Amino acid sequence: MPRLSAHHQILIGFVLTMLMAVTRSHHVASLDHMPDASWAVFFLAGVYLRSAFALPLFLAEAVLIDYLAITFGGVSAFCISPAYAALLPAYGALWLGGRWYAKRLDVRLDTLIPLSASLAVGGIVCELISSGSFYFLSGRFTDPTLADFMPRVAEYLPTGLGSLALYVGLAAVTHVILTLAQRAPQARSQAGESR
Repeated sequence: MPRLSAHHQILIGFVLTMLMAVTRSHHVASLDHMPDASWAVFFLAGVYLRSAFALPLFLAEAVLIDYLAITFGGVSAFCISPAYAALLPAYGALWLGGRWYAKRLDVRLDTLIPLSASLAVGGIVCELISSGSFYFLSGRFTDPTLADFMPRVAEYLPTGLGSLALYVGLAAVTHVILTLAQRAPQARSQAGESR
């Protein structure tokens, strides 16, 4: 796990909180709305925030945003059902994927393999739990079957994984730039001492 100061963790937590607040309320990306960053927020919280308390805080934020979007923002309440509770393990899978990857995080190309694996597994598990619980447990579909469910996964999974990859990719580029910028003065100092 990255060794970040409490100050840096608070800053990252604030940025992730704002990112979810700005992107989640619309639920659908369009030309005037960015794609939902919720999946990436849970993954990145797992990577960067040491406290396990971050998970319930981001879950509470997601619920609050959904409540406000439905109550005051005109967003349809169609997705709210008993299956909504399954978002806890769905987002938990992404958070755990981030925790797993945090132990492998480094500024080296070979860390892209565990990053890709943790994103793929976390994203697929999240989609299967969230869509599966909605499809089979929400009561919105008559006679749900696995044969009818799989095309839904094929329809929604690429969008979810694409948004996840977009935001985590931006975070990875930012991480590399900041890490290299921090290391540059140290490298110059060491080069000066060796002369």
